[in-house]
Amino acid sequence: MKNILLAVTGLSPQVITETLFALHQQNRTVDAIHIITTRQGKEKINAYLLAPTDGKYYQYLKEYEIDPATIDFGFQNIHTIKDENGIEIDDIEGEEENERLLKKCLELAFPFTKDSNKTVFFSIAGGRKTMSSCLMLAAQLYGRPQDRVYHVLVSPEFESNRDFFYPPKKSVPIELKDKNGQPYVKETKYARINLVPIPFVSIRDKLSENMLDEPKDPATLMLSLVREEPYQLTIDFPGCKLAYKNIELDMMPAKLALYAFFALQKKNCKEDLASCRGCTECFLEAQEIFDRQEEITDLYRKIAGTRELCEMSDSGILGLTPENFNSYKAKIRKDLERGFGLLALAELAIESVGKRPDTRYGIKMDKGKIRVIF
Repeated sequence: MKNILLAVTGLSPQVITETLFALHQQNRTVDAIHIITTRQGKEKINAYLLAPTDGKYYQYLKEYEIDPATIDFGFQNIHTIKDENGIEIDDIEGEEENERLLKKCLELAFPFTKDSNKTVFFSIAGGRKTMSSCLMLAAQLYGRPQDRVYHVLVSPEFESNRDFFYPPKKSVPIELKDKNGQPYVKETKYARINLVPIPFVSIRDKLSENMLDEPKDPATLMLSLVREEPYQLTIDFPGCKLAYKNIELDMMPAKLALYAFFALQKKNCKEDLASCRGCTECFLEAQEIFDRQEEITDLYRKIAGTRELCEMSDSGILGLTPENFNSYKAKIRKDLERGFGLLALAELAIESVGKRPDTRYGIKMDKGKIRVIF
């Protein structure tokens, strides 16, 4: 059985050697280390831990007589979060970066937990709180009974000190700062590092087999646990949201108005069929959609409230064009994917059928599964 340390870090690479030290003190071997971080975090790790001559990671192994060949850890094991252009991001500053962080956590947790001969130690001690939360979620989704989630508690005066990476065998004096920022000296023998196991509830055994054949996004995984309801899609005008099974998604009024237009088009279809599968009778050509602008405007009025429509721009949802229609459609699709997962798009997304100039647009979900609350 091999043990994999999967950790998140920010700008304090010390957490890696501190965690490794704590695990070794409990006689837990580590066969490989993988780290999820940002560009700046990677640079800190390379400079302070993996520097060939004075890297603290190699110093620790040498001091505690651990063969470096027994642990798979190097530059290739540092996994950075990247933007849509493949460029490493500097920090987790918003929702988009956080989504990419979560995706990276799931992508790494999936193959490690798929191998029954590996145990994963999820270390949530480093990085921003959102980094810890994302790795914890990955553990809850994919973790097994043999896996563990750990936090590391370091004596407050030594925590995040730039010169402290682990307690050396022979105690040495180190300069610290008190709560007022005044420097003082203390021996490293007084440093305490505690490995704290964090209980977690795994839902892995609740997932179906097809949910475990490749990494899935959290929304898809959670949605797979939900039992079918008589009404699977609810468009809630007063709440300005969609509800799909037991998951709710807030949506901006303009996007909700356009989406509701297509949902009502499907719901009010006169075709008498047991299932809408394969039927696109209710799908509309672009010009048909634009010709029914008044209906979309009326739906927007119901959602937006009492604000006079004459005060609103006529270049957006109140004046659909081929350009902004495609933009709204793409943004709605992204909202649905974020809220309900990739697999739900097959039923929920506004799709196109036919080739130009005969392209038509609509929703493929069965009309009997749609409910609208005005």
